[in-house]
Amino acid sequence: MPKVVVDGRSLDFRRVGGGTGGPRLVFLHEGLGSVELWRSFPDEVVAGTNGDAIVYSRHGHGWSEPLDAPRTPDFMHREGLVVLPELLARLDHDNPILIGHSDGASISIIYAGAGHPVAGLVLLAPHVYVEEISRGGLDAAWARFETTDLVARMAKYHAAPESTFRGWGEIWRSPAFRSWNIEEFLPAITCPVLLIQGREDQYGTLGQIEAISRQVPGPVETLFLDDCGHSPHLDRPVVVVDAAVDFIRRVASS
Repeated sequence: MPKVVVDGRSLDFRRVGGGTGGPRLVFLHEGLGSVELWRSFPDEVVAGTNGDAIVYSRHGHGWSEPLDAPRTPDFMHREGLVVLPELLARLDHDNPILIGHSDGASISIIYAGAGHPVAGLVLLAPHVYVEEISRGGLDAAWARFETTDLVARMAKYHAAPESTFRGWGEIWRSPAFRSWNIEEFLPAITCPVLLIQGREDQYGTLGQIEAISRQVPGPVETLFLDDCGHSPHLDRPVVVVDAAVDFIRRVASS
C-alpha cells in the first residue's frame, strides 16, 4: 500500500477510481477504522459516481505509523485543521466531497467548518458532543478488549492493534474528554450535507443529527435507518450506498 508523509507521520492510503471529470472523494474512517475496514464501501460509491477517491488510515491506524504517545482531547481538531489539509495538498486533491464515519465525520465537520473548500459532506453516525450513551458503548467495547480476542482480530487490519484500541478508548473514556464539543464549527458549513444515522447506534442518539441540522446553514438531508447500529454502511449497505451515490451525483452536477 502506498505511503505519504503528513505532519511528520507516514500514512497509508489507497486511491480508488480516478475517472476523468468525476467528483473528488475522501473517505475518513471511524475511531477503530483503517483503509481496509471500510470493506467494499469506497469501491461501490466510486463505481456509482465515477469518482476519484482517496481512502487513508490516520496516524495510529491500519498500516500507518503507530502512536508514540497518548491522544489528547484535541486530536480530532489536529486531524481536521492540520493533517487533512496537508494530506489533500500533497495528493493534489482539492475541493472534495468528504465521506466520514463517526470520528471521521467529526473531523470532516472541523475541516469544513474551518473554512477549507469542500463540495459536500456525507456524514455517517457523526458526533459533535459527548453523550452518556457514547460512554456506555465505550465501556462495553473496553470490556471486550479486556476479556476477548479482540486485539488478535484487530491485528489483521492494524500494525499495532493494542495501541490503536487504547488510543481510541482511553481518550474517549477520560474525564478530560467529557466536555469535548465541536458545535462551534457548524454555522460556517454552507455546502450540502447528507446525515445518515442508525436508530440502534450504541454510541450516539438522534440528538447529534438534530444539533447538526439545526446549526448548519447550508442544505441538510437526513436518512434515519431502522435495524442499524453505529456502522450504517456495514449494517445497511445497499441503502447507504444508494443514498451516498445519489447525493454525490447531485452535488457533482450542481
